[in-house]
Amino acid sequence: MTERTFSIIKPDATRRNLTGAINALIEGAGLRIVAQRRIRMTREQAEDFYDVHRERPFYGELVEFMTSAPVVVQVLEGPDAVARYRAVMGATNPAQAEEGTIRKLHALSVGENSVHGSDSLENAKIEIAQFFDEDDIVG
Repeated sequence: MTERTFSIIKPDATRRNLTGAINALIEGAGLRIVAQRRIRMTREQAEDFYDVHRERPFYGELVEFMTSAPVVVQVLEGPDAVARYRAVMGATNPAQAEEGTIRKLHALSVGENSVHGSDSLENAKIEIAQFFDEDDIVG
């Protein structure tokens, strides 16, 4: 079934000009990038996006990190897009990520792990709506 999921190429990756390399891995996994925008996330956007982690000790650092440099927000589309993108991202900890995954190839650490991807179809819809209007998505 064709699905949509949400992706963020994080500041650690955009600083190192890895957008093209990461996009190649995304497309190589059979996903289409149907919307993409390079933005500087505001503090408010980052706080809202990561609200689920507000009570966690790393929340402040996460907000600081996500607003520290541009990010690339994306809508990805394809068969089983959520699961497929999570597989190509690899484990949150790059040391545990499988060979050939984005995080194994590009992440610097657990915190600077290069990409975010939605963990469910429901969250994908919510996350996409935070950064894109339906008119922005070209399928």
